Amino acid sequence: MKKALMTAVTVAGIAAAGSAMARDTIQVVGSSTVFPFTTAVAEQFAKKTGNKAPIVESTGTGGGMKLFCAGVGEKFPDVTNASRPMKKSEYEMCQKNGVTDIVEVKVGLDGIVVAQKKSAPTLNLSRAQLYQALAQDTVIAGKVTKNTHQTWSDVNPGLPGTKIEAYGPPPTSGTRDAFLELAMEKGGAKIPVLSKLKSDDKKAFKGVTHTIREDGAWIDAGENDNAIVQTLTKTPTAIGIFGYSFYEENADKIKAAKIDGVEPTYDNISSGKYPLSRSLYIYVKKAHVGVIPGMKEFLAEYVSDAAMSEDGYLADKGLIALPKAERTEIAQETLALEPMQAPTK
Repeated sequence: MKKALMTAVTVAGIAAAGSAMARDTIQVVGSSTVFPFTTAVAEQFAKKTGNKAPIVESTGTGGGMKLFCAGVGEKFPDVTNASRPMKKSEYEMCQKNGVTDIVEVKVGLDGIVVAQKKSAPTLNLSRAQLYQALAQDTVIAGKVTKNTHQTWSDVNPGLPGTKIEAYGPPPTSGTRDAFLELAMEKGGAKIPVLSKLKSDDKKAFKGVTHTIREDGAWIDAGENDNAIVQTLTKTPTAIGIFGYSFYEENADKIKAAKIDGVEPTYDNISSGKYPLSRSLYIYVKKAHVGVIPGMKEFLAEYVSDAAMSEDGYLADKGLIALPKAERTEIAQETLALEPMQAPTK
């Protein structure tokens, strides 16, 4: 009862801003990976309802969470895109700032692709090799030490003798967070010395596997994944790290490395066979629904079969559809505006 009263007061407070609150356009921030999907939904929403198309900004998942969790009201975004789940620390920041009822919407699946220019020597990489190439500290001669690998063949003689040069997302990016967890951490755990470290000291293990090189082998390329694609076309030996949709969109210019022997295809990501598969989300302020015009209709469009199914327009943009039963459940929970549970990590 107390929680319901607080929510009512929050909504009333927003509405009480009167004409000053007359923001009639939904505002979305967050992930560059989810950006094209939400933009497509925004366009369809405007076309079908006659409302203004939501303003969608690409700020990165971490940047979006900061903006989203800063408060409730017309000065703050209504929705944030995320290429990884909301963190416990972000949820707590939201709660502290009065963003108390958050609706989590899992919109589909994606794979993180390690891409190259089509003419480059083809890489077939394991997650352990990605760790050995890109971590600040790596394992050389059985000991954890500063990474001195300059070429891929330094990592493994069976790999090309080309320079290690990776263009990837910055620290504010959810894609980077997911890459650290799925590639670097999982890859490090396959190396005996680090596997033992994980058993002995999980915090130290995470510190070693979640720290990227700063000696020029890794270049933070900002939140514009299309810019990474353009860089790859001009730098034949470099690799780029971004979401599957950008790879699919530019498959005439670039190719994807196999990871642990598996190609990043629609079916391999959908089944979870591709080791760098992940879920994509949007997060919504329940307090803004019914206050900012069109919020209910925007959410209904996002979780519709026309958008999220295997034959939907988001699949045409590169989104990997969730299984039908899961989509149905997500749609029901979203339209009921059921608040998420607090994350555990």
